[in-house]
Amino acid sequence: MPASFTRMDQSTVDDWMEIGAQTSANQGRVADSLLGLLRSLAQITDGFGTDQLTHCLQTATMAERSGADDEIVFASLLHDVGKAISVPNHPAIAAEIIRPYVSADVYEMIRVHQDFQGRHYYAHFGGNPDAREAHRASLTAEQWALAETFADDWDQKAFDPDYETLPLEHFEPLVRKITAQARM
Repeated sequence: MPASFTRMDQSTVDDWMEIGAQTSANQGRVADSLLGLLRSLAQITDGFGTDQLTHCLQTATMAERSGADDEIVFASLLHDVGKAISVPNHPAIAAEIIRPYVSADVYEMIRVHQDFQGRHYYAHFGGNPDAREAHRASLTAEQWALAETFADDWDQKAFDPDYETLPLEHFEPLVRKITAQARM
């Protein structure tokens, strides 16, 4: 039964109990939406040697093969999903999308990943290759180390069309498991 109100200030506890129950019952659509966004990245190359879906899959594959935990592999898979919406601010978009499902450390890893990865290419177009330093005061030592590992060991290396990359189907159960319940 749909809610009885047309304005939130007229809602009831019963309305919110029903909304909460339906939201919980439909939580699976989060994984479906994320998987759809990931699939849409197969259409984006923007001059790279791989499409952005392959890049995300390679990053997640590298993280998994390095022994990263499930949250980090999940975030590695989704780190560039914001490019389906906007390339310039894709780190912020991706970080906010995964925020309800990951720890603060993993959220920060994705939020700052562009500037951390910039060490490897910002100088090519006049940018500051030390842009990651702007984040030093706002990150804990653990967050810094995680962002550094992500950017230097996986993300910046994940553009190899010949790399043996795990398919999206391999990661689908992980996406469904992690998004099964949001942390509010």
